[in-house]
Amino acid sequence: MVEDNQGDIEMARLALRKAATACNLSVAHDGVQGLEFLNKSASYSGTANPDIILLDINMPGMDGKKFLELAKQDAQFKTIPVIMFTSSQAPEDIRDCYERQASCYVVKPFDLKAFTEALIEVVDFWGGTGVLPSRT
Repeated sequence: MVEDNQGDIEMARLALRKAATACNLSVAHDGVQGLEFLNKSASYSGTANPDIILLDINMPGMDGKKFLELAKQDAQFKTIPVIMFTSSQAPEDIRDCYERQASCYVVKPFDLKAFTEALIEVVDFWGGTGVLPSRT
């Protein structure tokens, strides 16, 4: 998860405990840290590549759109599904993210129950129903 809002991170942790698909949540707090995680640099050496990336748009430093653009330019990360999980409903944000090859776009609900349901649906789809490429 690439997310700067600690409240959303905590809600995600709670929600993922209820998902049918078992998963581990790793967090980067902005796009720079997200790229460090993917590249296993800085404090992220030894981490495995994620199966999916939950990505917010509005973050300090490098925002989600720039992270998405850079990650999808790198051949080793192109097949990792990136799910935009953000509060923005702006049509230009939605279009920009799909143009940068987001796998899907989900508007984060503000209500805990709806947030939990939305995140569980995403994780259960991408971690169970959807078929991901094997890791090489």
